[in-house]
Amino acid sequence: MTVDRPIVVVLHADHLPEGLDAVSAVAEVRYATADTLGDAMPGADVLLLWDFFSSAVPDVWDRCDSLRWIHIAAAGVDSLMFDALAESDVVVTNSRGVFDRPIAEFVLGQILAFAKDSAVSAQLQQRREWRHRETELIDTTHAMVVGTGAIGREIARILTAVGMKVSGVGRTSRDGDPDFGVVHASSTLAKVVHDVDYLILIAPLTDATRRVVDADVLAAAKPGVRVVNVGRGELLDSAALLDALRSGHVGGAALDVFDTEPLPEDSPLWSAENVVVTPHMSGDAVGWRRRLADLFVANFERYASSTDLENVVDKKLGFVSS
Repeated sequence: MTVDRPIVVVLHADHLPEGLDAVSAVAEVRYATADTLGDAMPGADVLLLWDFFSSAVPDVWDRCDSLRWIHIAAAGVDSLMFDALAESDVVVTNSRGVFDRPIAEFVLGQILAFAKDSAVSAQLQQRREWRHRETELIDTTHAMVVGTGAIGREIARILTAVGMKVSGVGRTSRDGDPDFGVVHASSTLAKVVHDVDYLILIAPLTDATRRVVDADVLAAAKPGVRVVNVGRGELLDSAALLDALRSGHVGGAALDVFDTEPLPEDSPLWSAENVVVTPHMSGDAVGWRRRLADLFVANFERYASSTDLENVVDKKLGFVSS
C-alpha cells in the first residue's frame, strides 16, 4: 500500500533545495520559512528541515496534526530534538553519510597545518621574511577521536592511512574495534588523554557529551596537545580551552564549531594565539547541498512505497544507533 499524494513541507532560509522534482511529481510540496511554518504544517505528512539549525519546529508543534516523518539536512539533530517530538511517533531521519569524507579530510588538513607550521609560514610570507624552520612528522603521533559514529570512523580510517595511531572515545569502552582498536568510555576521558597529541571532537551533542572536554580533561592532557573540534561547540568548554592555550599547556586548537554561531566579533577566540577559526564549514565540500537533496529524495521514495527509512535517529539517544 502506498501513501496517497503526501504533503511535504520544506523549511528553508537562504537556499532552496534543488533536485526535488521526483518528490513534487508525487507529492504536494509546500515551501516555508520559520515565519510561515505554522501555516504550512496543518495536514503535512513530511517535514524536510533544509534550514537545519532552525528552532521553529517546537513553536508550531501544535499545528503538526498529520506529521509522520521529519528529515533533517544535517548529521546532528540536537538543534531539532525536544521532549514532545522525542515522545511522539514521528520518525526522525538525518543525513548521515554526506559529510563523512569531507570532514575527515578537513581534520587531516588541520592536523597537517599544525604539524607543518602553515600559519606561521603564511605570516612570514606576508612579511617577506625568510626564516628556515623544522616541522613535525605525524606518523608517530596519537589521535584520539571523541565520537565513534560514521564520521568519527571515517576520520579514524583516514588518519590510520597516514600512519597515525588512532583510538576512540564513545559511550562504552571496548577492545578490538575495526576502526579504532581501543574505544574508551567518555566518562574516563580525563584518565586516558595523557598521551594524546591530537584530540578530535566529532561526537553528537547530548546530555552525556555536553562539555565532555572540560578543564579537568585539558589539564590531564599531554602538554602541547592540539584540539580539533568539528562536532558541536558545546562539546568543549571554550573558557577552559582559552586558559589552557594562554598557559601553553594546549599547543593549538582548530575550531569549526562554537557555542554561538556566527562567532561573535568580540570573542577572544578570534585573536587567540595558535587558534584556527573556521565558520562551520568542515563538511561543506563542493556539491554538498545537492548530495543532501539526493539523500532526501532517495529516502522519500522509500517512504512513498512504505519501505523502511534509512538513517532513522534513536530519539532517546539523539543519533543513529549502529
